[in-house]
Amino acid sequence: MADATIENAGLLVVDKPAGMTSHDVVSRCRKIFNTRRVGHAGTLDPMATGVLVVGIERATKLLGLLSLTTKSYTATIRLGAATTTDDREGEILSTADASEVSEAAIAAAMADLTGDIQQVPAKVSAVKVDGRRAHALVRTGADFDLAARPVTVSRFEVLDTRYEGAFVDLDVVVDCSSGTYIRSLARDLGAALGVGGHLTELRRTAVGPFTLDHARTLDDVRDEPRVSLDIDEAVKISFPRRDIDDDEAESISQGRWLEPIGRKDIYVVVDQREQAIALIQEKGRRASSVMVVRPATLR
Repeated sequence: MADATIENAGLLVVDKPAGMTSHDVVSRCRKIFNTRRVGHAGTLDPMATGVLVVGIERATKLLGLLSLTTKSYTATIRLGAATTTDDREGEILSTADASEVSEAAIAAAMADLTGDIQQVPAKVSAVKVDGRRAHALVRTGADFDLAARPVTVSRFEVLDTRYEGAFVDLDVVVDCSSGTYIRSLARDLGAALGVGGHLTELRRTAVGPFTLDHARTLDDVRDEPRVSLDIDEAVKISFPRRDIDDDEAESISQGRWLEPIGRKDIYVVVDQREQAIALIQEKGRRASSVMVVRPATLR
């Protein structure tokens, strides 16, 4: 019978509340699961809520292998004011009357910010400048510029528009590549419309294959300490699969290798009982394990 450590190994998809850092969530999970072996993938700012992927026990090894290259958000952008942080927590830099900005103009500006674009990260981002995080440099009062970098915004659409006096509040949905800053989209949208803009609400609804449907609140986790997906489930929804027979499963679980089949990316091999055995990467004439999902002792 598997011990409690193995049973609790897996990915926990947390619906992060506002006001907590990603590290705060990890610390809370360490206490709940009574283990130091906890990590997270895809940091969320304290202001943001939503999907945060946390690895528990052996699943911490998965975090660096997951290809979390796509992300989805809902957000609220306020047009009519620019801030130092490009979100509601910064000081106001400038204001302008946005009440005359038309929905057509907003749609056109958003279209220009959709697709493959060059984006300058916000200065309160985690981008490194000479070895230091930009958000740490900002607090020292240092003056610096960040270089634009390529990102992909595959969807940037308005769900609702509210005219609030001199401001316009836009509820939007964004699908984008990893490394895209939603507060930078808010800033650039406001700048393109000539009225300034900043982010007031941000909720991440998906990271890679993990969505709010998988997510649990920290209160739920505290009351019932269990992972959202065990390692077997997690790897089967996160990686391409290759079906193998029992002899191949025995070989790979014993540390040997398989014949390559011409795949470049990491994939999961699954046995005839639908059990994930290992994550595999092909190099030359060998398809060898980069992580054993199911050791021979568990088979």
